[in-house]
Amino acid sequence: MAFLVVLGAGESGVGTAILGKKEGYQVFVSDKGEIQEKYKEVLEHFEIEWESGKHSEDRILEADVVMKSPGIPDKVPLVKRLVAKGVPVISEMEFASQFSDAQVIGITGSNGKTTTTMLTYHLLKHGNLDVGVAGNIGDSYAKMVAESQHKYLVLEISSFQLDGIVDFKPHIAMITNITPDHLDRYENKFENYVASKFRIAMNQDENDYLIYDADDPVIQEGLVKHPVQSKLVPFSLKEKQKEGAWLENNNIKVNIEHKTLEMSTDILALEGQHNVKNAMAASLAALLVNVRKEAIRQSIQTFQGVPHRLEKVLKINHVEYINDSKATNVNATYYALEGIKKPIVWIAGGVDKGNDYSELMPFVREKVKAIICLGMDNSKLKDAFGNVIGLMVETYSMQEAVKVAYKIAERGDSVLLSPACASFDLFENYEDRGDQFKAEIKRL
Repeated sequence: MAFLVVLGAGESGVGTAILGKKEGYQVFVSDKGEIQEKYKEVLEHFEIEWESGKHSEDRILEADVVMKSPGIPDKVPLVKRLVAKGVPVISEMEFASQFSDAQVIGITGSNGKTTTTMLTYHLLKHGNLDVGVAGNIGDSYAKMVAESQHKYLVLEISSFQLDGIVDFKPHIAMITNITPDHLDRYENKFENYVASKFRIAMNQDENDYLIYDADDPVIQEGLVKHPVQSKLVPFSLKEKQKEGAWLENNNIKVNIEHKTLEMSTDILALEGQHNVKNAMAASLAALLVNVRKEAIRQSIQTFQGVPHRLEKVLKINHVEYINDSKATNVNATYYALEGIKKPIVWIAGGVDKGNDYSELMPFVREKVKAIICLGMDNSKLKDAFGNVIGLMVETYSMQEAVKVAYKIAERGDSVLLSPACASFDLFENYEDRGDQFKAEIKRL
């Protein structure tokens, strides 16, 4: 019986353990931190051996294969020892794909990937296809493969998950955009991060497809440095495409594999240019798996977006409160500041991932009337905007941040939580941060 060790007992780790057990592996789950109660219960239910708060190295080094959770860097000494010993250290994507016949639509990118993933799933589901959605959202890919056999799977995939693939190959791959993010994990070299994103297409052949943003110079350069074998399917707001999707007089036009589709941007439920791109990418994928045009048009009008992404929470005294907690990098916050037309009280900060705030400067000068810093260390935010913004307030809890925003905001303003940073200094994750924001607003 092959011995599978799972490092990290979060969503992907526990999902892999369940699938491993089902497929006949001897499974051992090891987490250096404290395992959440809900995951302990699942592991007990499936009679999977686990340890919490430590790594028993001797035992782990006996593994035939190791699935490393995406949060664990490759440079950790234990991972290096495993590699030196010749033990395959793979990602959940790699492990789960061996046991699934589903046709995979794999979506990566620095921003927009969650919205595009959920929109693609929405289009396929409403097009009456047997489809599941997993990966970085909802259930893990491995858990889904263990528990249900869908014909199609839409997966949101992070760069960390792509770092551990060997043979994983989506039939349709998608790169929404590439902007600096997580550079702390890539030796602070942007080109390493770009190379990681292009791994999504590395095993594709001429029967597969790569959908990508043709307006993104980083992707265009990446296609030269990391040539792919699959059929290229670009989308653009600027230029007409021979095959792909483009914008013409406020109409989205799609042409792929002798199928065409046209629809006005006015029918999109979500606002903003970035959501026009998300709609183009999702529509291309839907057409490639033969969803009917009419079904695409209808369901694109009903899609309401994802929680914590420019989510309108409440209006109080003619002030709109917007939860964009999922904006964990500068580019995501760029879209938020770009899309809001009213004066903004901006709540920002958290764990800085090597951010360069300069690209936000035009919006800050034009629209932001106050910045409320929410983080343990706000020095970079203060250095970036201290001289341009008259009012900057430091806060160390969501309750405090919302109360200050409530005092500052005037009729016709927007209060925007769009941190541009990770959440781990004060919150469990971006969902926890967004949930606390919503809860505090409801208390006002």
